Amino acid sequence: MVFSSPIFLFAFLPATVLVYFCVRKELQNIVLIAFSLFFYAFGEPKNVLIMLLSIFVNFGFGLLMERTRWKKVTLILALLFNLGVLYVFKYLNFTVDTINRVFGTGLVVKKIALPIGISFFTFQILSYVVDVYRGNCKSQHNLLHMALYISLFPQLIAGPIVRYTDVERQIQSREHSVDRVADGFLRFAIGFSKKVLIADQLSPLVRDVFLGKHPSLLLHWVGIIAYALQIFYDFSGYSDMAIGLGRIFGFDFAENFDYPYISRSVREFWRRWHISLSSWFKDYLYIPLGGNRKGKMRTYLNLMIVFFATGLWHGASFNFIAWGLFYGFFLVIERIGFGRILTKIPAVFQHLYTLLVILVGWVFFRADNMSSALEYLRCMFTWDIKDVTSFHYVMNSKYWFCIAAGILFSMPIVRKWVRTSPKTVGAKTIYAICTIILFVLAIVYMVGSGHSPFLYFRF
Repeated sequence: MVFSSPIFLFAFLPATVLVYFCVRKELQNIVLIAFSLFFYAFGEPKNVLIMLLSIFVNFGFGLLMERTRWKKVTLILALLFNLGVLYVFKYLNFTVDTINRVFGTGLVVKKIALPIGISFFTFQILSYVVDVYRGNCKSQHNLLHMALYISLFPQLIAGPIVRYTDVERQIQSREHSVDRVADGFLRFAIGFSKKVLIADQLSPLVRDVFLGKHPSLLLHWVGIIAYALQIFYDFSGYSDMAIGLGRIFGFDFAENFDYPYISRSVREFWRRWHISLSSWFKDYLYIPLGGNRKGKMRTYLNLMIVFFATGLWHGASFNFIAWGLFYGFFLVIERIGFGRILTKIPAVFQHLYTLLVILVGWVFFRADNMSSALEYLRCMFTWDIKDVTSFHYVMNSKYWFCIAAGILFSMPIVRKWVRTSPKTVGAKTIYAICTIILFVLAIVYMVGSGHSPFLYFRF
């Protein structure tokens, strides 16, 4: 089940909200746990067993770490268990396939389906056990509270990665109000509109161009720009929806995106893109490796290790590894001295450099394999006389509008308008009305695309 599906919007969410606010306060966590487990089990029921196992085992690790002298041993066992589960489900098949290709062996392992969201809730669990070990928080003594932290459905599928220390108090007690629910709804509506009205609209164009149906320099550039917008509005849209849903139920999740495409350097881009993941790797991998405290060469190595892990975290593929190392390389050269050069050139060239790096990086991220990525890059820099004809044949008004709107709203225009407008009811009302209009349009599109909400209520 995804947030932008009719079954979620017209059935699951209203039912959750209705039951949640109708029960007594002390039962609200149980309601959220029950609905969250149903949400996770909806697509593949057996996957919920993996989550339940993780909840029980890590609840035990937390208690054991608090009561034993062998804290480091307990931490190592917790890391081995959680990373082992992640490895088996996400990377075992990739490892076996790689060994077979490299050494010509015939190892056979049954294909293992990847449980949705396992990377997100695994990293959340790891932050919990590491923070308990470091003494940043006490272990959780209430199994239901632990279950809620790991299974809470708003951030389960696509983040943001929520640390236990950030929501520990909110799990036990949180505030509810009409204003918070209204704010949460508006934030959800913004994310839903971004996903449906921009990301989903650009998806067919991106798919066709990456399938090689239109071998054209112009279309390959438009295609990668469209993909940059698609992944931003898809991913940030999900984060907006998660933050909004969290606010409805009394949780305050940290922001996950901060207009990354206005960055003037690759370093700045990673401070603005997928913030929860970047900060997670910084606190739980980069700093433990030594950060920048052990000399320049060690700093550069640590950066490459972190971005190797960042790429691998996104998927079991050499494309993702190449994508991560690609960014690691540019972060290293910016630290070596190129970053200082950037600050001395006009801002427009800083933006162009950063966007070029980002767009080339997205090719590795989106392509099916390395050869496809290299072929796509070749087409981006190879002119053909048929380009113009093919370009006009493929592009239409919908694509142009979505690309233009995507570029426009990837800049903090609305945020600046809201912040600089007079603090009056009128400004807030206009923003709310525009948001609701977009939300309604997104629903109309979703239903009009053959996804009728009544489809799921046939007798």
